[in-house]
Amino acid sequence: MDLPVRLETKRIQKSSPKLNVLYPIVTNLPYPAIEKKINGDIITHLNKMLIEQGLYNENLVEIIGNYEVKTNERGILSLTLTVYSFSGGAHGLTIIQSLTFDVTTGKQYALKDLFKPSSNYVDVLSKIISKKIVEWDVPLLVEFTGIRPDQDFYIADHSLIIYFQIYEWTPYVYGFPYFPIAIKDIEHIIRQDGPLNKMLPF
Repeated sequence: MDLPVRLETKRIQKSSPKLNVLYPIVTNLPYPAIEKKINGDIITHLNKMLIEQGLYNENLVEIIGNYEVKTNERGILSLTLTVYSFSGGAHGLTIIQSLTFDVTTGKQYALKDLFKPSSNYVDVLSKIISKKIVEWDVPLLVEFTGIRPDQDFYIADHSLIIYFQIYEWTPYVYGFPYFPIAIKDIEHIIRQDGPLNKMLPF
């Protein structure tokens, strides 16, 4: 399935506390069971994010959610879910999480699934990001020691995007640190049957 899959936008909305959340569902896949699994994974993940962001907090003022599709081609769907919440204080807090699927099988990928088992991908990616932190003069709260094995990521524009949450390594004012890594630069460690290989330029 090389063509993009069809997506529809759904909304969760109520007035008190203010709740306005947009999220995607996949439609018209050839196999209903795969479509159901992907949509179930999206909704389950979104629900966890809403709870983490204080959905049941008695002081909650508002939650706003949205999504972006980063890749939708060659059988790969990679998207981000963003949830902002405010429960008082100086400012609210936003979290971003991402999901990457093979739409032909329904498989959802973790970061480790993108690389050969013996690739030591954590060390390889951490060294690339460490270099970018220095080159881009990224302000850090503490010295960068490397990514987690299950670090947040998505796929976009022939690149693997590794990113970090607010406060994970950087001050609030810096926002979300994103580190694009060209797939060609890490081609030697990616799985041949994984999504990154499918995204290599022809």
